[in-house]
Amino acid sequence: MRKNFTSVSEFILLGLTNRLELQILLFLLFLAVYLVTVAGNLGMILLIQVNARLHTPMYFFLSHLSFVDLCFSSNVTPKMLEIFLAEKKTISYPACLVQCYFFIALVHVEIYVLAVMAFDRYMAICNPLLYGSKMSKRVCTSLITAPYVYGALTGLMETMWTYNLAFCGPNEINHFYCADPPLIKLACSDTYNKELSMFVVAGFNFSYSLLIILVSYIYIFPATLRIRSTEGRRKAFSTCGSHLTAVTIFYAALFFMYLRPPSEKSVEQGKMVAVFYTTVIPMLNPMIYSLRNKDVKEALTKELFRRKLPSK
Repeated sequence: MRKNFTSVSEFILLGLTNRLELQILLFLLFLAVYLVTVAGNLGMILLIQVNARLHTPMYFFLSHLSFVDLCFSSNVTPKMLEIFLAEKKTISYPACLVQCYFFIALVHVEIYVLAVMAFDRYMAICNPLLYGSKMSKRVCTSLITAPYVYGALTGLMETMWTYNLAFCGPNEINHFYCADPPLIKLACSDTYNKELSMFVVAGFNFSYSLLIILVSYIYIFPATLRIRSTEGRRKAFSTCGSHLTAVTIFYAALFFMYLRPPSEKSVEQGKMVAVFYTTVIPMLNPMIYSLRNKDVKEALTKELFRRKLPSK
C-alpha cells in the first residue's frame, strides 16, 4: 500500500530556456529533427519489411532498434515541442509518471537490443557455418522479446519507486521531460531507496549489457582479421563499425546522465546530454546504419528506382 501522500497534481516543465526568441528557434529546430527521426526510422522499418534481401537476423534486429528509437523520441519530443510554445508549460502527475515509465522501459529495451545485435554479429562472423541454423526465426524472436519484457518490468519497478515519493511543495521540474534526477529533487519524502534503486538498476544494466557487447567484440575482431576475402572483411568491418558507433554514442550519454547523484549542476548538465540522446541519437541511428551499409544503400536505391519506373 502506498504510504506517502502527494498533494501536487501537476508539474511545471521549465524546458531548455525561458527566452522567447530562443524558444521559437528551438521549436523549429527540434521539429525538423523529429520529422527527420520519424521519416528515417519508419523508412528503415519499411525498407527492411519490403526488401527480401534484408530479411536476415541482423536487419530484423535493426528494424526493432529503429522502432525503439522512434518510440523513445516520440515519448519526449512532442511534449518538448509543446512547452516551447505553450504559455502553461505543465504536465499532469499521472502523465509525468507515464512518461517516466516509458522512458525507463525504452532505455532498457534499447541497451539490450544493442547487446543482442552484438551477439548476432558474433554468431555471423565467428560461426558463419552454423549461423543459419543457430539464429533461426524462433531464436531471433526469443532474443528480441526478452528486452521488451525486461524493459517493461524494469520501467514498472522504477516508476513505482517514484510513485511512492511524496510531492507536497515545489512542482517546477528543471527539465524538458519528466526525468528521474530532477524529479527526485522535488520530493519532500526520503528519496534514499529511489536513488539507491536508480543507481543499482542503471549501473547493473548498463554495465551488464555493455559487457555482452565488449565480450562479443573481443571474439569478433580476431575473427574478422582472419577473413580471407577483402569483400568479406570490408562487409564485416562496415556492419560492426556502424553498431560500435551507435553503442559508443548511446552509452556515453547514458553513463554521464544516470551514474551521478542528482544536484543542480548535474541536472543542468544532464539536460544538455538528454537533448542529445532523446532527440539526436534516434535521428542519427538510421543514418549511421544506412550510410555505412552497402546492403541498405543498395536496397534503398532499388526500391526508389523501382517506384520511379513507369508501369507498363
